[in-house]
Amino acid sequence: MNSGDEDDRRARRVRLARALLAYVLVPAWVVPSLADWAFHRRTHIERNAGAAESLTHVAMALEAGAGIVAGTVLELDAGTVCVMALAALVHEATAVFDVAYARPRRLVAQAEQHVHSFLEVLPFVNALLGAFAHGARAPRFALRVRRDVPAAMLLVCGASSVLGIAPYVEELIRCLRARR
Repeated sequence: MNSGDEDDRRARRVRLARALLAYVLVPAWVVPSLADWAFHRRTHIERNAGAAESLTHVAMALEAGAGIVAGTVLELDAGTVCVMALAALVHEATAVFDVAYARPRRLVAQAEQHVHSFLEVLPFVNALLGAFAHGARAPRFALRVRRDVPAAMLLVCGASSVLGIAPYVEELIRCLRARR
């Protein structure tokens, strides 16, 4: 097999991984994010766990978003995959802290825990998609911005980000108002 065939296969893997990320994984994040927000609203988070827990939700959205942004706008190399994996690990650590903080302060129902499970695995799926697309090439840690990010990909990721983060921002505002 010549290097041109390998480059072509890698390019197809990268396109597939990016399409799955932008057009499947990121929009799929919105539904459990909204469900999680609804659980927080139903348990009146502003009256019990408050702004401290709400801040962890905003942090987790930003942590997961860092991995998504890396996979979307950076060239897929070993450095980008490391950023995606690190974002997943930081997100997981924050998720563990979040539940430990919330459980003594408010009801965390079984259904909410299942939603959390889905939200926790998505950053790891993102990192795995990046590793799949990168393949077994020699590591390069350049972290270079892509020149060919499709506008549709940016639009879908941007809209999904707004839909996924806005409810948590509303929750934080509600918690800060209740604190006064």
